[in-house]
Amino acid sequence: MTERDVWITGIGLVSCFGEGAQFHWETLGGDTAPAPVVDSERFKPYCVHPLPEMDWSQQIPRRGDQRQMENWQRLGTYAAGLALDDAGLKENEELVSTMDLVVAAGGGERDLDVDASILKDAQSRNDRENLLNERLPNELRPTLFLAQLSNLMAGNISIVHKVTGSSRTYMGEESAGVTSIENAMRRISAGQSTHLLVGGGFNAERPDLLLTMELGQYGHRGAYAPVAARRQSGGGMILGSAGAFLVLEDAEHARARGAKAYAKIGGVASDLGQRDEAATRQRLGAMFDKLDTKSVGGVISGACGVDPVTSIEFDMLRERLGEDVAIRAFTSMTGTAIEANFPIAVSLAALAIHNKRFYPAFEQAEKPASGSPQSILVSALGHYRGEGLGLVESIDA
Repeated sequence: MTERDVWITGIGLVSCFGEGAQFHWETLGGDTAPAPVVDSERFKPYCVHPLPEMDWSQQIPRRGDQRQMENWQRLGTYAAGLALDDAGLKENEELVSTMDLVVAAGGGERDLDVDASILKDAQSRNDRENLLNERLPNELRPTLFLAQLSNLMAGNISIVHKVTGSSRTYMGEESAGVTSIENAMRRISAGQSTHLLVGGGFNAERPDLLLTMELGQYGHRGAYAPVAARRQSGGGMILGSAGAFLVLEDAEHARARGAKAYAKIGGVASDLGQRDEAATRQRLGAMFDKLDTKSVGGVISGACGVDPVTSIEFDMLRERLGEDVAIRAFTSMTGTAIEANFPIAVSLAALAIHNKRFYPAFEQAEKPASGSPQSILVSALGHYRGEGLGLVESIDA
């Protein structure tokens, strides 16, 4: 069976800087990197990269639809609309109605009052399992639980944008984003789908989520610092609210409707396992072996800043691609967006390929880049578990 080329024909991006593919290229792809947008006050001692002011009605017209979503769902639905607009598909009912959908999403937001009450009571009790059994049946509202299901993002995209082909949702933190892109690419490559909407959204501005990061000792405390500088003072994640969706198409399908493409996806490799150094290096090495990285002109990294995984990632990138490889940890600019990390990385790589230049250094530790990259490697290693690598290539490559 002949594999089909997978073109990226639409990009929808929302981050702390603003919205839109072209806007993000103009913001991040200039001669110098912009100052990061950081909120260091609301969630002390943590920083977050917050959402800008959003007019949700631009992509979610009905107020009733907006009201029944929380920001994690709004972000994905909004970015999906941007991608459809960018691909010139938004008003094409025939193509949108037959479009497949793949989403990476986490769980929804929690009832903070109940959580706070239980945590307070747990301070004075040793039988905490019994405490949970006592409190949750009475205080956990079934309707709240149903409103948090991860596949509601896909449901809202189908309702708002009329994307009514097949639909699937992946959970699993950073790995969900990798798997969603990998699944979408393989389905188009194998001829199982001709056009597909794929991506994810993440709301970082949640006290419950920051508590989870703290309990796992993954969060960066204190003042903002970019990824490499952060690791010198103990490492950790700075989260960022973001949404990223892409329209992927069979190249022949795109040509037939006269669509332009940013780039193509040359391959995706992923794995999952225990996060000890030797095993992680072995998995990464096997993933590199599956991809043709000979002509890679730079790396777009979703580095989380947590060690040892970020050190392993950078060591392996330099080992396989050379000490002078230009690595751009976009998370220094937008924060770590967990499920949306890999879709953001693929989007930024496609923009660089399309515009025939790489990004400026996002922090002092990053090597300079020159020339017009024909192939860019994207990476996303989970803060806890899971790894992904992908190739984004010029259409002519």
